[in-house]
Amino acid sequence: MVLSSIPALADSCAEHYQMSGVPLVTGTTHKVWMMFPSVNPGVALDKVSRAVLAEGFVGVNVDKNLGTLTTQQETTGSGRPQTLRVVVRKEGRGSRVDAVFILPPGQVAPGVSDNLCRVVDAAGR
Repeated sequence: MVLSSIPALADSCAEHYQMSGVPLVTGTTHKVWMMFPSVNPGVALDKVSRAVLAEGFVGVNVDKNLGTLTTQQETTGSGRPQTLRVVVRKEGRGSRVDAVFILPPGQVAPGVSDNLCRVVDAAGR
Protein backbone atom coordinates (compact mmCIF):
# COMPACT_ATOMS: atom_id res chain seq x y z
CA MET A 1 0.00 0.00 0.00
CA VAL A 2 1.38 3.38 -0.97
CA LEU A 3 0.14 5.21 2.14
CA SER A 4 2.07 2.97 4.53
CA SER A 5 5.36 4.53 3.46
CA ILE A 6 4.20 8.09 4.27
CA PRO A 7 5.18 9.23 7.78
CA ALA A 8 2.33 10.24 10.07
CA LEU A 9 1.69 13.95 10.11
CA ALA A 10 2.04 15.72 13.44
CA ASP A 11 -1.14 16.94 15.06
CA SER A 12 -1.84 20.62 14.70
CA CYS A 13 -2.75 22.80 17.64
CA ALA A 14 -6.15 23.58 16.11
CA GLU A 15 -7.03 19.86 16.29
CA HIS A 16 -6.76 20.03 20.08
CA TYR A 17 -8.70 23.28 20.59
CA GLN A 18 -11.99 23.22 22.52
CA MET A 19 -14.33 25.99 23.63
CA SER A 20 -17.15 25.68 26.13
CA GLY A 21 -19.79 28.21 27.14
CA VAL A 22 -21.94 30.64 25.18
CA PRO A 23 -20.10 33.81 24.05
CA LEU A 24 -21.53 37.00 25.60
CA VAL A 25 -24.15 35.00 27.54
CA THR A 26 -22.03 32.85 29.86
CA GLY A 27 -18.34 32.81 30.54
CA THR A 28 -16.31 30.86 28.02
CA THR A 29 -13.38 28.53 28.54
CA HIS A 30 -10.90 27.94 25.74
CA LYS A 31 -8.54 24.94 26.01
CA VAL A 32 -5.76 23.57 23.89
CA TRP A 33 -2.93 21.08 24.36
CA MET A 34 0.07 19.89 22.39
CA MET A 35 2.78 17.28 22.76
CA PHE A 36 6.44 18.07 22.13
CA PRO A 37 8.26 14.69 22.20
CA SER A 38 11.80 16.08 22.21
CA VAL A 39 11.46 19.29 24.26
CA ASN A 40 12.51 19.34 27.92
CA PRO A 41 9.69 20.68 30.18
CA GLY A 42 11.89 23.44 31.61
CA VAL A 43 12.83 24.66 28.15
CA ALA A 44 9.20 24.44 27.03
CA LEU A 45 8.04 26.52 30.02
CA ASP A 46 10.66 29.20 29.31
CA LYS A 47 9.60 29.44 25.67
CA VAL A 48 5.91 29.59 26.57
CA SER A 49 6.63 32.32 29.15
CA ARG A 50 8.31 34.47 26.51
CA ALA A 51 5.40 33.88 24.11
CA VAL A 52 2.87 34.96 26.76
CA LEU A 53 4.82 38.16 27.35
CA ALA A 54 4.97 38.75 23.58
CA GLU A 55 1.15 38.47 23.49
CA GLY A 56 1.00 41.49 25.81
CA PHE A 57 0.21 39.88 29.16
CA VAL A 58 1.70 41.55 32.25
CA GLY A 59 2.01 40.22 35.78
CA VAL A 60 2.94 36.77 34.54
CA ASN A 61 3.55 34.34 37.41
CA VAL A 62 5.76 31.36 36.57
CA ASP A 63 6.37 28.50 39.01
CA LYS A 64 9.17 26.41 37.53
CA ASN A 65 8.86 23.72 40.24
CA LEU A 66 5.21 23.10 39.32
CA GLY A 67 5.63 23.84 35.61
CA THR A 68 2.85 26.43 35.69
CA LEU A 69 2.24 29.88 34.33
CA THR A 70 -0.72 32.04 35.37
CA THR A 71 -1.67 35.55 34.41
CA GLN A 72 -4.69 37.79 34.12
CA GLN A 73 -5.54 40.76 31.97
CA GLU A 74 -8.37 43.22 32.11
CA THR A 75 -8.96 44.75 28.70
CA THR A 76 -12.63 45.71 28.69
CA GLY A 77 -12.85 48.21 31.54
CA SER A 78 -15.36 45.95 33.30
CA GLY A 79 -13.05 45.04 36.16
CA ARG A 80 -13.51 41.35 35.33
CA PRO A 81 -10.17 39.84 34.36
CA GLN A 82 -9.48 37.29 31.67
CA THR A 83 -7.33 34.44 33.01
CA LEU A 84 -4.67 32.41 31.23
CA ARG A 85 -3.23 29.25 32.78
CA VAL A 86 -0.55 27.09 31.20
CA VAL A 87 0.80 23.81 32.57
CA VAL A 88 3.91 22.14 31.17
CA ARG A 89 4.60 18.59 32.29
CA LYS A 90 6.93 15.77 31.40
CA GLU A 91 5.51 13.34 28.88
CA GLY A 92 7.86 10.51 27.94
CA ARG A 93 11.12 12.12 26.87
CA GLY A 94 9.44 15.41 26.06
CA SER A 95 6.65 17.69 27.23
CA ARG A 96 2.92 18.19 27.13
CA VAL A 97 1.66 21.79 27.22
CA ASP A 98 -1.93 22.52 28.26
CA ALA A 99 -3.37 26.05 28.12
CA VAL A 100 -6.72 27.38 29.36
CA PHE A 101 -8.04 30.89 28.69
CA ILE A 102 -11.13 31.90 30.68
CA LEU A 103 -13.38 34.80 29.69
CA PRO A 104 -16.06 36.14 32.06
CA PRO A 105 -19.69 36.48 30.92
CA GLY A 106 -20.26 39.34 28.48
CA GLN A 107 -16.77 39.23 26.99
CA VAL A 108 -15.44 37.88 23.71
CA ALA A 109 -11.88 37.56 22.45
CA PRO A 110 -11.65 37.40 18.66
CA GLY A 111 -8.85 35.13 17.49
CA VAL A 112 -8.43 33.43 20.87
CA SER A 113 -7.80 30.02 19.27
CA ASP A 114 -4.98 31.43 17.11
CA ASN A 115 -3.47 33.29 20.06
CA LEU A 116 -3.61 30.25 22.34
CA CYS A 117 -2.02 28.10 19.67
CA ARG A 118 0.71 30.66 19.13
CA VAL A 119 1.54 30.48 22.86
CA VAL A 120 1.45 26.68 23.05
CA ASP A 121 3.33 26.16 19.77
CA ALA A 122 6.13 28.38 21.09
CA ALA A 123 7.23 25.44 23.27
CA GLY A 124 8.43 23.61 20.16
CA ARG A 125 10.27 26.48 18.49
